[in-house]
Amino acid sequence: MAMGAAALLLGLFLGFHGARRNLPMALAITAVFAIVGRIARGVSASGMLAGAVIAFILAGRDVRAFVVLLIVFLLTLAATRLGRSRKQQLHVAEPESGRSASQVMANLSIAGLVLALPDFHAGYLLALAALAEAASDTASSEIGSVFRGKTVLITNWKEVTPGTDGGISVSGTLAATLAALAVAATSRILGLASTSQAAMIAGAGVFGMLVDSVIGAAFERRGYLNNDLVNLLGTASAVGLAALIA
Repeated sequence: MAMGAAALLLGLFLGFHGARRNLPMALAITAVFAIVGRIARGVSASGMLAGAVIAFILAGRDVRAFVVLLIVFLLTLAATRLGRSRKQQLHVAEPESGRSASQVMANLSIAGLVLALPDFHAGYLLALAALAEAASDTASSEIGSVFRGKTVLITNWKEVTPGTDGGISVSGTLAATLAALAVAATSRILGLASTSQAAMIAGAGVFGMLVDSVIGAAFERRGYLNNDLVNLLGTASAVGLAALIA
């Protein structure tokens, strides 16, 4: 299903933007990115293919958007690698092979969809908000499970084991905020957003992370939703907030 969604996004992008002159360069950038991501074990083989589609769409629209994606990848890779032994003890470590296609699409498909469509008002800002949420949510879960400290369920504030769906901590929330700010700052430096828009991007990213935690506590923890769908809904909430503000 994830690869089918990736193929659909690629078809949409080529249908609307296939005449762009920068596509050969975008393809070259994507190839290097995909290979490096796989060698670094940031993604599995299927995750590499799905990520390549998103990277191609972003690079094809504006190479600066790809740079933001690269920052997200580096942030999430570093957060995932940090404290791996403790995460293994808690049984929350990502597989050695890297994130799968379904995980990649859950976090990045909305950003790809927004930029695969024809230009519309605030399109880039919505995509950047989606990327900020992806970085924020990953940093929250990966960093929060490493540092020892109190973790509470976001819905009732009862203490839970680090790594529990819907659990939040001071360290995880701080990491999430810094990750969203890093994406927003990169967007501002590259000229993709004004200062006020960058603040909106960061705020939407953190908001989406919190929504992800609420949904995780209410539904994923009880087995009603899987993690990929929760991540997708969290990203959608960030984009929704950005759309209301933009």
